[in-house]
Amino acid sequence: MTTEQIPARHWSMVELLHQTVRNPNIHVRGTHSYYSNAWTGSFEESVVRYHYGDAYSLKTWEPQWPIDQLYIGDYVCIGAEAVILMGGNHTHRTDWFSLYPFADKVCEAYVGKGDTVIGDGAWIGMRAMIMPGVSIGEGAVVASGAIVTKDVAPYTIVAGNPAVPLRQRFPAGTVQRLLALGIYQWPEAKFEALKALITAADIEALTAAAADHDRAQGDAG
Repeated sequence: MTTEQIPARHWSMVELLHQTVRNPNIHVRGTHSYYSNAWTGSFEESVVRYHYGDAYSLKTWEPQWPIDQLYIGDYVCIGAEAVILMGGNHTHRTDWFSLYPFADKVCEAYVGKGDTVIGDGAWIGMRAMIMPGVSIGEGAVVASGAIVTKDVAPYTIVAGNPAVPLRQRFPAGTVQRLLALGIYQWPEAKFEALKALITAADIEALTAAAADHDRAQGDAG
């Protein structure tokens, strides 16, 4: 394929978040998380909504309240047309008679929901919506079209509106051992060395190999 034939956008191409995110209130850990942007604008243009810190808001006004943060772990996969709602839309008070965000009442109307966290290795399906202040655990899966209103436990699959747990990806004991191993905190060299076991489902083999690797590294040091 010649340079002229390479498409500007294609479903096989992704946007690596660490290369593109500019908003200082979005924190991307690592270099592997991506957004499938073939059918939309960029991650910041299309996915993250109502979040102070983009180029326009930074130049236009001073925030009147603490800005909620978006934290994205490493090895996170975000499907096309997903939406992550943030704090700029927290000005519709359901405990007031009127929901309308009147300009002279907006500071009183604002009720923060806290930071949003997407854990390492999570997979956000196409057209899923993450509501403000939600934490999605390591290795969790949010099904396509799901609307997540509550925290999602690690290695749990959720679906529906509102999203509810369908099942855990692995037995509870395996999940606990995975979390204890902290595979997404490993140095790149260790992760690569044990990738064949990370891309499998034998927790005994992975645990043993991790211990052997650490022992070998200690002996070498």
